Amino acid sequence: MHGLIRNDIENAARLVYQVMPATAQYAWPLLAQRLGCTVWVKHENHTPTGAFKVRGGITFMHWLKRNFPEVKGIVTATRGNHGQSLALAARALGLQALIVVPVGNSVEKNAAMRAFGGEVIEFGQDFDEAREEAARLAQAHGLYLVPPYHAELVKGVATYALELFNAVPDLHTVYVPIGCGSGICAVIAARDALGLKTQVVGVVSTEADAAKQSFEAGALMETASAGTFADGLAVRKPIPEAFAVYAAGAARIVAVSDEQIADAMRVYYTDTHNLAEGAGAAPLAALMQERERVAGQKVAVILSGGNIDRPVYARVIA
Repeated sequence: MHGLIRNDIENAARLVYQVMPATAQYAWPLLAQRLGCTVWVKHENHTPTGAFKVRGGITFMHWLKRNFPEVKGIVTATRGNHGQSLALAARALGLQALIVVPVGNSVEKNAAMRAFGGEVIEFGQDFDEAREEAARLAQAHGLYLVPPYHAELVKGVATYALELFNAVPDLHTVYVPIGCGSGICAVIAARDALGLKTQVVGVVSTEADAAKQSFEAGALMETASAGTFADGLAVRKPIPEAFAVYAAGAARIVAVSDEQIADAMRVYYTDTHNLAEGAGAAPLAALMQERERVAGQKVAVILSGGNIDRPVYARVIA
């Protein structure tokens, strides 16, 4: 994964664009007015699965088919977006997709994963417990265990960063949410491949801030819980391979509260009429928190997904 070159990302883009077009990045004037800086939004809420993960799913499944042609199916753990992405990509290649989610997971994300052809199993209290069950099922059924973080996933995800940096090469700062880390690592990889100076800032929830604690300690730290409504951020322990990349490549990591995330979701609706899920709105929440720091600069926020259940969104908007 270290040292992705531009060529790697462009090859990944060719695979991704067989399934979806590039997504837009827009500089929304109302956000600029509100925040006192130029704000580019990268619209990963406009992919076929409503989130950025589909890109990595596509590149990963092509890699799997090439390297392990005997594999009949895959199993993975997810809170939803990674699972949708793999269900779509697996079905396209004729493979079974078994997807483990924690009990009480998003009803609408579960429905979408099934619609894309995945078989959904509810297990465990949180993402980390679902991950252990996925590993067990892989052993039991001879399925390929897809990790939440992998070089081939990052390669696909880096295509959104390539699109953004090609469109706006002179960005001062990019804010990226951190769950398992494929998003921030992909942005760092694309920035470095293009030789840019843009600062990459990771964003976590105050209720699931293991990545921030680890970044600041210079060593892996774990939290006892991850109780945020932003399910894409609800991770208790960093993935070591991902941590190695953002520990070296990120400028800093910012923590935002559920209330700040909800506020950012409302701002997205008011200023751009876009739907953002919790993790998708977290980068804007971080920018709102840091507005003084980047006043007058040209910045970007990754709107990583818009998959939020209607009752939850209704409460936030009200």
